[in-house]
Amino acid sequence: MTHHLVLSYELHKKMEIYRPHKAYPVELAQFHSADYVDFLHRISPDTQHLFSNELAKYNLGEDCPVFDNLFEFCQIYAGGTIDAARRLNNQICDIAINWAGGLHHAKKCEASGFCYINDLVLGILELLKYHARVLYIDIDVHHGDGVEEAFYFTDRVMTVSFHKYGDLFFPGTGDVKRYTLSGLGSREDGSGEICLGLAVKISSDIHGCIFALKEIGEREGKFYAINVPLKDGIDDTSFARHFKTIIAKVVETYLPGVIVLQCGADSLAGDRLGCFNLSIDGASHAECVRFVKKFNLPLLVTGGGGYTKENVARCWTVETGVLLDTELPNEIPENEYIKYFAPEYSLRIPNGHIENLNSKSYLSTIKMQVLENLRCIQHAPSVQMQEVPPDFYIPDFDEDEQNPDERIDQHTQDKQIQRDDEYYEGDNDNDHNMDDV
Repeated sequence: MTHHLVLSYELHKKMEIYRPHKAYPVELAQFHSADYVDFLHRISPDTQHLFSNELAKYNLGEDCPVFDNLFEFCQIYAGGTIDAARRLNNQICDIAINWAGGLHHAKKCEASGFCYINDLVLGILELLKYHARVLYIDIDVHHGDGVEEAFYFTDRVMTVSFHKYGDLFFPGTGDVKRYTLSGLGSREDGSGEICLGLAVKISSDIHGCIFALKEIGEREGKFYAINVPLKDGIDDTSFARHFKTIIAKVVETYLPGVIVLQCGADSLAGDRLGCFNLSIDGASHAECVRFVKKFNLPLLVTGGGGYTKENVARCWTVETGVLLDTELPNEIPENEYIKYFAPEYSLRIPNGHIENLNSKSYLSTIKMQVLENLRCIQHAPSVQMQEVPPDFYIPDFDEDEQNPDERIDQHTQDKQIQRDDEYYEGDNDNDHNMDDV
């Protein structure tokens, strides 16, 4: 649906469009365990009843169902993010977009939250071959727990997640906890030490009241995991203000060489699983993309969650326009999915009307804690010079050597930069009969 909406606004004419390779199992195993990758390769709806123990071990079922062509699905979206990272590394582009990616919950050895392979981690691993520091920003309504966990012990990746926390909201991580201590000379663990950022004194007027960031990273990664837990009903103005303040300070302090931005659309108003009041354009979701773009750093942008599909397509189309410095008219042009945008057929959506439970004092406290954490970072971390690891061998397709009289297999066709039928909007479009994408 996003693909067709982007086409209808003719945004594809302002970009280079590539069909990515399907990620090889050896590439997926750069983060995920080989046995988990192999199981995803083998499992199918017809055989899953034979693997009850493995399904439980790898957390498949319920919110991570097994479906036909599951592994190919993982290969396609992961390959897109890996290829996007490689193009940035080789300075083929300044901004790379993979709206199919952004599956941020997947762990090393298990699926989570409809995320099977963590393409973001794989993309960041590619970027680390060329960049000393990678900044990961997540504006999905759910905490980016899989990415945070993957880089929890390193200072080469800083993760920043803005998300809903509380009320048993999935995945239940990324919080800020309040600790009331008997005095200011001891910590909850009894160590008798207060470390700025691990335990931050908010007000000298409140004796013994200490707020502590629970998830900040460990070892070399201490203070490099930043969480901004929000409550129901956050609005455009509050979200954008705190996003800009925090991200500006993060970039100033951390000095990343490249940014990865996960744009989950379930943080929009009206999402079936979300609980925020954010609009698409104006001062919220798309404004975050616009703000990050202004740093003029190499930028990898992905999708993520989103459960009101017409709004997901609207959001990512608007943000494609933002990344192309193109203002889009509000009236949606004719396209294969036009019926889903009835009755208004408008690109932008209004703010939501959920009660905003984020008080000014609460947001101020969160912001203060994040900024205190950043003060614990003495300088941007560096790495020693070393040989850049090579990309995995992927056979290249040489169009000059192709014999037009010979049939070529589908795999070889998929490795072309663009297929002959890739951008048709009518009967020749392979996707024209698909209702849900």
